[in-house]
Amino acid sequence: MALAAETAGTGVLVSEESARSPSAVSWPAVIAGAVGAVAITLLLVALGSGIGLSSVSPWTAVNPSATTFTLLAAVWLIIVQWLSSATGGYIAGRLRTKWAGVHTDEVFFRDTVHGFLAWALASLLVAAFATSSISSAVSSAGRAISRVAGGAASTATQAASGQASGTDGYFLDTLFRKDQPDANAAPPPEARGEASRILARSVANGNLDPGDRTYLAKLVAARTGISQQDAEKRIDDTVAQMKAAEDKAKQTADAARKASAQASFYLFFSMLVGAFIASTAGAVGGRQRDL
Repeated sequence: MALAAETAGTGVLVSEESARSPSAVSWPAVIAGAVGAVAITLLLVALGSGIGLSSVSPWTAVNPSATTFTLLAAVWLIIVQWLSSATGGYIAGRLRTKWAGVHTDEVFFRDTVHGFLAWALASLLVAAFATSSISSAVSSAGRAISRVAGGAASTATQAASGQASGTDGYFLDTLFRKDQPDANAAPPPEARGEASRILARSVANGNLDPGDRTYLAKLVAARTGISQQDAEKRIDDTVAQMKAAEDKAKQTADAARKASAQASFYLFFSMLVGAFIASTAGAVGGRQRDL
């Protein structure tokens, strides 16, 4: 009978506990904390954007370096995560319902989870509704790298097939070359098209074939009236400029890739800090709730 009474007493205790705290998660408190975190995030991002735009000017060369600007942006991103996550986590912990008959360790765990859930929900809302400069940078870098990677192959293909100018292409041009081009042999558009294919192929291959260089110099000399030596120098300068432009495009794409990688690491670290701060703030808010 004593065992039955004890069992009955335990059942009453469990029933009372279930009635007082039907769920381990207080979603209204979590949603309130997430809304507060999103609001603080938008507020601080707007402030940071204003500070950043006011610190640089397109009309002067005295601006912070790219490294300094990126580092300051990373620090500000961490501050945004710190303040918004602390606010959201504290609100979620402070506004949750009181759990009756629950061990203090379990209460601490639940408060921590409430702070974490508020941070997670706020992160999802920001990712879904706010404009993400990180994703924009990553996509821009991807497009730039794809263009540079496919540029050489497409240029070589077009030069070989003649798709760019609608003629028979580079390899067919070589079949009908004359040892000494005549000034009146072909109209200027055809001459420019052939020269374009020769230069495009040289850039794709990394160097200008000596035979192509000699023929192109003769073609330029016949069309312009300059000497063979001056024509060769003009060709070398043009090839150098084309290679420099291609190298600059590659450097720009690589810089965008590195910036995107750094931004991804900074975003990961700041979000990790935000998750920890939100969880801690949820525990602090829950403890003050039960005082």
